Amino acid sequence: MEAKAIKTEHYLNQKEIKKHLQNVEYIIMAAPSPEHFKETPIHFTIFLNTDEELPQDIKKAVLDKFLDENKIGQPAELMSQLMPVGFAISSAQDTPMPMLLVKPEDQKSIPFAVMHVMDFLADSKNFDEAKIKSLTGWSYSYES
Repeated sequence: MEAKAIKTEHYLNQKEIKKHLQNVEYIIMAAPSPEHFKETPIHFTIFLNTDEELPQDIKKAVLDKFLDENKIGQPAELMSQLMPVGFAISSAQDTPMPMLLVKPEDQKSIPFAVMHVMDFLADSKNFDEAKIKSLTGWSYSYES
């Protein structure tokens, strides 16, 4: 089954991003991996609401916590670093969709916040929507 693109209507501007991220601890996103990654069928992205570079031991502890809490298997193709993240609005979604802005032209044209991003491929029984139905989803976690 092929994943369908989410139609973006507009992007949050800098002021809206700042307000939107108030009290957000992290965002976790799950999407189908490219088909040739059979052992790691889910593409996970964790957006930590910090613009600080994290020490290696903290990165490992945070990743291990996410893997354990979400019953996610051994990650492959792991990237963990500060990255620009834009936020897309679609009337079909309740919350803005976080978007990693990798291309320089996207970074120039789409407003963004710098966040610590952990991006990897893995498997999990908890994310069948991504693995079986080829759907993309995200969930916000707020500070209490």
